[in-house]
Amino acid sequence: MDDDISKRKDSLPFGVLSNVSIYLIYCCKGDVVKKIIVSGLINIETTVAVGKFPVEYYPVDYNFFGIRTGVSGVGMNVARALKTLGSNPVLLSITSKDFYGDIIANELNSLDIKNNLLPMLESTPQSVIFYDDEGKRRINLDLKNIQNMLYPVEPAKELLSDTSLAVVCNINFSRGLLRFYRDKGVAVATDVHIINNIYDEYSKDFLQSANILFLSNEKIIGKERDFMNELIEAYNNEIIVIGMGDKGALMYVRKNNSLIEYPAQKTRAVINTVGAGDALFSCFIHYYNKYENPYDAIQKSILFASYKIGDTGAANGFLSEKELEKLQSGKS
Repeated sequence: MDDDISKRKDSLPFGVLSNVSIYLIYCCKGDVVKKIIVSGLINIETTVAVGKFPVEYYPVDYNFFGIRTGVSGVGMNVARALKTLGSNPVLLSITSKDFYGDIIANELNSLDIKNNLLPMLESTPQSVIFYDDEGKRRINLDLKNIQNMLYPVEPAKELLSDTSLAVVCNINFSRGLLRFYRDKGVAVATDVHIINNIYDEYSKDFLQSANILFLSNEKIIGKERDFMNELIEAYNNEIIVIGMGDKGALMYVRKNNSLIEYPAQKTRAVINTVGAGDALFSCFIHYYNKYENPYDAIQKSILFASYKIGDTGAANGFLSEKELEKLQSGKS
């Protein structure tokens, strides 16, 4: 990769995914909300403030206002962030008929997030997240039997006529939708989260299918550029972003053969870093779907994620588009 290109910080020309334009049914770029399908996990999340790691043993710890439970999961986080920013997401997911299933349905209705939930599970997936005073977190996730499920393509077919982009999260039940959307010419965006092997067996379908690919640097710290170049050679993704936490993000755009590192931004004190990657991903999708300018989208996304980690839960702390742009204007 050209080192001169990699050091450029200015915005370059618009536009990558030309096939998206076929499906911009809501058409006028930047002025009208275009529908985004999100297929991903919904779970019940409990966050617990622990002060520091490792956690010392106590028979009882009175943790006043340090425990919080809500509806989360990558699919929920992405859909909620998109909705808060002003996008028009439709969430496809698999849930349960237990009482948590009712809580999830009520939460989505209260947020006015359109959805197609299939109650196929024995019980609702759950997570417990411990986080310390520095914002570091330990996620304990119980997916129940969701990894044995497959979301059918029929609901996606019904929504296809006005779908501009499909966010297909890397959960097993979404695999069938990868090929469906690619076969129909709809751009696919996915986040494979934490990998250290470009041929990772679990993630390979998602890596091969994504027009827009996001991942974390947590297992490749210090090797981000080498790993990026391996991905560029192995796959044909049009945009790749590696989130690097407090170091910012590294973005590749195939159309311009550009590899640019963007610094992190600090907006407020860090409370909990859980969901930071989901926030970075969601904000990028919102702005890219609206304006097709990845260079502007990534800069806004870094700011959006920075603000988000000043809250406790993965599905909390999202700014509206107006709030984000006001924050950005104050930072410039």
